[in-house]
Amino acid sequence: MIAIVLARRPPSPPSGVQSYEVPSAQHVAGPVQYPQSPPVGGDHASEWQNCGFYSSPVPKETAVHSMEHGAVWIAYRPDLQPDQVNRIRQITAAQSYVLASPYPDLPAPVVVSAWGRQLALDSAEDPRLEQFIAAFKQGPSTPERGAPCGGGVGTPR
Repeated sequence: MIAIVLARRPPSPPSGVQSYEVPSAQHVAGPVQYPQSPPVGGDHASEWQNCGFYSSPVPKETAVHSMEHGAVWIAYRPDLQPDQVNRIRQITAAQSYVLASPYPDLPAPVVVSAWGRQLALDSAEDPRLEQFIAAFKQGPSTPERGAPCGGGVGTPR
């Protein structure tokens, strides 16, 4: 008997995704200045941020380390409407390798990032948010795909 294995095609990225070159991914001590806000990769802290939902900002250097492991980071404005924040909380709770936190001075109400990729959204209800997660969580640009998204720093709620 011959088994045929069909390779599952990764989901297509949604429209509007920006791609960035990430030239370095070194562990460093202290703050890092990133060219994007929020960052999409680069030098980062030696500890990663535990994936999950946060109601307070997390250090960008630990969030970048989580993205190096394949996490998608949903950053949202601190003053985002409660129903939008609850939607982000639901999306985050439903899967692994997703990190969500408020981020001051965002260029849009919601910005979702993965290593080298980013999408700005006007709403957490935009279907492109979940499409982005499906396309880039543990995606092809992930430098350390499969590395942990737990056992780091922070206590998600």
